[in-house]
Amino acid sequence: MSGTTKEYRDRRDFRKTAEPAGDGGGGSGGDPIWVIHEHDASSRHFDFRLEVGGVLKSWAVPKGPSTDPADKRLALATEDHPMGYADFEGVIPEGEYGAGPVIVWDRGTYANLAEDDEGDPVPMADQVANGHVTIRLEGGCKLAGGYALTRMDNREEEMWLLVKMDDAEADARRNPVSTEPESVLSGRTIEQIAEQEG
Repeated sequence: MSGTTKEYRDRRDFRKTAEPAGDGGGGSGGDPIWVIHEHDASSRHFDFRLEVGGVLKSWAVPKGPSTDPADKRLALATEDHPMGYADFEGVIPEGEYGAGPVIVWDRGTYANLAEDDEGDPVPMADQVANGHVTIRLEGGCKLAGGYALTRMDNREEEMWLLVKMDDAEADARRNPVSTEPESVLSGRTIEQIAEQEG
């Protein structure tokens, strides 16, 4: 199942925004990627994105991801984004969908942890469709280890929960959302992006 970025493209005027206009279907060509954008739009939040079927499946996480398995973070499914969005950083102009500054807060590759009864990997597109995704984040600067995304009963709202698995990388004492505000791409904070590019 390949994703589509039609909804993403329909919401944007690419004559005004510097966001990538890709149409999906590209893929990274190697291990699948994940990226977390910090985005200060109508409300400040973090966008958790996973490469699935040539697009970035996306969830808005209002409080940001946690490294504590006891935390259940609300994640609202949003439109698929093109693969080129993984490197996007800048300010979405006023009047455009999602107006405000965006930084690449963390990123890396991921491993699929879900297996069927025969021990074969469950395709990521199937996991998303079935409402339960289990992955291991690798290569990130701030996050690592197992995470699960589980869709809640209210399918119309596309409400999910993002939870850190209880593994070696779990740490209830860390709070990288508040203590590590810099972009892993540019080293700038979201406030610096807003000031320098706004």
